[in-house]
Amino acid sequence: ISLNLEQYVSEFSAQNINGEHLLQLDGSKLKSLGMTSSQDRAIIKKKLKEMKASLEKARKAQEKMEKQREKLRKKEQEQLQRKSKKTDKSSSDATEGANEQ
Repeated sequence: ISLNLEQYVSEFSAQNINGEHLLQLDGSKLKSLGMTSSQDRAIIKKKLKEMKASLEKARKAQEKMEKQREKLRKKEQEQLQRKSKKTDKSSSDATEGANEQ
């Protein structure tokens, strides 16, 4: 509708074309959905290309965020392990000192 192609809404709805299906459409599939105008198909294909690019960009950003979170988790885990080792060593030294007295 935002592309002024509302005449195709009923056919897309009747064929259960949702967002996932929409991204898989090409020129011949659009034509089989009743989109006979090459101009209309070009508009849809251009918009689909933009949407796919946006999705890919978002996917890459999500992957980057996940990698950063994992890196931070690993760093925190290493710090906890170091603190744990220091605590174990300190309590071990204190025990040895008490045993010497």
